[in-house]
Amino acid sequence: MIMIRPNWLLALLTVFAFAVFPIAQTKHAITHEDVWLMKRIGAPIPSPDGKWIVFSVVEPSYDEKEVVSDLWIMPTDGSAKPHKLTNTKGAEGGTTWSPDSQKIAFSARHEGDEANQIYLLEVGKPGDAVRVTSLSTGARAPQFSPDGKMLLFTSSVFPGAMNDDDNKKIAAERKARKYNARVFEGFPIRNWDRWMDDKQSHVFVQSLEPNAKAKDILAGTKLVQEKGFAGRTISGGDELDAVWTPDSKSIIFVAMVDRVRSAYAETHTRLYQISADGSNLMQLTPDGTANGYTISASRPRFSPDGKALYCITEMRKDKLYNLDRITKITWPLTGASEPADGNTRKSVDFNVLTANFDRSVASFDVSPDSKTIYLTAEDENHEKVYALPASGGEVKRVMDVTSGVFTNLVIPSKASSLILLGNWESAVSPLEIVRVGIRPDGFPDKLAPLTKFNAERVAQIDWQPTRDWRMTSSRGRTLHNMLVLPPNFDENKKYPLFVVIHGGPHSMWRDQFFLRWNYHLLASPGYIVLLTNYTGSTGFGERFAQSIQGDPLKTPGDEINEAADEAIKRFKFIDGTRQAAGGASYGGHLANWLQATTTRYKCLISHAGLVNLESQWATSDTIYSREVTNGGPVWEQGEIWRKQNPIRYAANFKTPMLITVGEQDFRVPLNNSLENWSVLQRQKIPSKLIVFPDANHWILKGEDSRFFYSEVHAWLKKWL
Repeated sequence: MIMIRPNWLLALLTVFAFAVFPIAQTKHAITHEDVWLMKRIGAPIPSPDGKWIVFSVVEPSYDEKEVVSDLWIMPTDGSAKPHKLTNTKGAEGGTTWSPDSQKIAFSARHEGDEANQIYLLEVGKPGDAVRVTSLSTGARAPQFSPDGKMLLFTSSVFPGAMNDDDNKKIAAERKARKYNARVFEGFPIRNWDRWMDDKQSHVFVQSLEPNAKAKDILAGTKLVQEKGFAGRTISGGDELDAVWTPDSKSIIFVAMVDRVRSAYAETHTRLYQISADGSNLMQLTPDGTANGYTISASRPRFSPDGKALYCITEMRKDKLYNLDRITKITWPLTGASEPADGNTRKSVDFNVLTANFDRSVASFDVSPDSKTIYLTAEDENHEKVYALPASGGEVKRVMDVTSGVFTNLVIPSKASSLILLGNWESAVSPLEIVRVGIRPDGFPDKLAPLTKFNAERVAQIDWQPTRDWRMTSSRGRTLHNMLVLPPNFDENKKYPLFVVIHGGPHSMWRDQFFLRWNYHLLASPGYIVLLTNYTGSTGFGERFAQSIQGDPLKTPGDEINEAADEAIKRFKFIDGTRQAAGGASYGGHLANWLQATTTRYKCLISHAGLVNLESQWATSDTIYSREVTNGGPVWEQGEIWRKQNPIRYAANFKTPMLITVGEQDFRVPLNNSLENWSVLQRQKIPSKLIVFPDANHWILKGEDSRFFYSEVHAWLKKWL
C-alpha cells in the first residue's frame, strides 16, 4: 500500500534550509561502500504550475531485498525540505502530473499485481494511491490528456490480440505448450541481455471515470501488422514516446516499420498521429529528404501554447553517428485531406531548428510563453545549457557549466515565470536536483541546489576535482584529457599511471560520478588515472565523432598511447615506468587492441571487450553497424576486418591481462572473452578470467561490483 504521511504538508511548509554538516576532521580515501551506497536521485518532474517537483530516490543496499525506492516531493523554490511521498516495496516509474497539478500517475507493481499497473495519487490528500488499470500485460509510461479526463499508457501485447481477453487466451495457450523453444524468421533476435519475443508495444487510452476500460488504439491497424513494427529501441525493449495533442483528441507516437531489416540496413523511427478512438492513423514525418538523408524521429513534445510540435531528429546518410537535432512541426496541421490509414500527411511543415549547431541535443524543453527553447548538450567533458528562439535562429550558450554536467532539463509549462530545473553532478559530487537562477534580464544565471541527499558522505571523502588538459595528436587532432588524483596526493611523489578507456565509442569521459568505473575508486590505492576522449568521442562536434568510422581501433589506440606519453612528459608526479590500461565495452575492445600492438603496459584489463571483429559481428545483438564501420560485410574480408582485428595479432600478445565479462551480455557476448582467454592461455601469458553469471553488459549487483573492484585493484597491485 502507498501511504501519504499525515504530516507531510505541515513539514513542507516549514522553512527550508540546507543541512549544514560539520567539516570532517579526518577525510578518508573513497571506498566501494561510499560509491555504492550513495543515494541515487532521479530526474525532477515538476507540476505544471511550477510549485512542486516529484522525483525518485533509491536508497541502495548490498542486499537487493533491502533496496528502497520511493517518490519524494518538495517545492521548486526550495522553501521546504524534500519529503517522502510514497512508502512501498516496489519502485515507481514513469511519473507524470495531471494538468491541474493536483494528481500524479505512475507505473508500479504493488502487492497482488502480476505486472506493473498505473496508479493515481492525489497530492496533498492523505490516503492510498488508487490502481486505475488491470491489464494482464501490464501498463507503463502514463500521460494525462490536456483536459484531464483520460490517460494514455503503453503495454506490450501479443500480435493480433484485440483486447485483454485475447492476450490472456494467447498467454494461456503458450503456457500450456509441451515444448519450450524460441523460433525466429528475422532479425533482431536479442537486445542487450534479453531474447526478443513477438510482443508489440501498443498505445492504450482509458477514461478516468470509475470502472472505465482500457482501449488498445493500435489493435487491428495496418501499422502493427507490418512485419518490422516496433517502437524506439531502448535497452531491453522499445518505447513509443506517446504524447497527447493539445485538444485531447489524438495522440502522437514514435514507431518504426523496418526493424526486420536491421541485419542489412539502418532502421529509423517516424512520428505518427492517431485519434484517441483508434481511427485516422497517419504518418507525420517523411522517410527521407531530397538530399538523400533518412530521418529518424523521436521524443515528441508540444509547446505550452499548442502551436508547435517539437521532436528530436537524426539525419542519416552514410554515417553511423549523427547529431540529435530539434525539429519543429507547425501545429495544428492545416490544408490536408482526410488521409487513408498510414499515409503521410503531405502538408507537414518540417523545420530542423538546430541544423547549424554542432552538438547533439541531450534534453530540451520550451518556456511557458512558448517563445524560447532551452536545451542541454555535451561540450568537451561537460553538459551545458543553451537556448534558441522557438521559431528558429542561432543557438546560444546561456549558462556555462564549468564543472560537472547539467542534465535532464525541464520547465514547468504553466508556471507564471520561467523555471529551469534539472540534475547536476560531478566526479566529486553525486547527482542531485538543482534549480537554475534567472537574472533580471531573463537569462539563466547559476545553479542552486535543491537537494543534498549525499552531502554528509561526500564531505568525508578525500578527493579532488579532475584536472582538464588538452594536447594535439600526431594526426593534428585536439584531444581532451582528464587526470584523476589519488587520496593524500603529493605533487613531489611518483605515482603509477592507470589509463582507463571509455566505451561507446560514441560517448565521452565526463566530469561525472560513475558507479561502474568510478574514477576516484580506481585511483584510490595510489594511482594517477588518465581519461582520454579519443577520436569517436561525443561532445567535440559531429565530424570528430564520425572520424572513427572506417578506423575503429588503430587511431584511437594510437591516441591513447600518445596521451599517456604526453601526460608522463607534462606531469612530473607520474612514474612512466609503471603504466597499466583497461576499459569496458569499446574500452575493452581498445584494451585488446593495445594487447595486440604494444608492450608498453605492465598489465591490461578488459571487461566485455571484443578480441575478434569477425565473431563479434556474427554473435552480437547488433551487426549491421559493424559492417558499415568496417567497410563491408565480413566475408568480403576488407582491409579493416583483416588489419584492425586484435586476434590476428595473437602471436604478439605478451602483456598480463585480466578479463571480466557478464554471462548474460548479448552486446559483446561471452564467446569473445573466451576466445581472448584461450589465446592468452595458449601463449602462456599470465592472465585471469572472471565470469559474472548474473551480469549483463554491466555489473549491476552490489557484491559483484565490490568483488570486481577488488580484483581490479589486486591485478594492478600485482603488476605495478
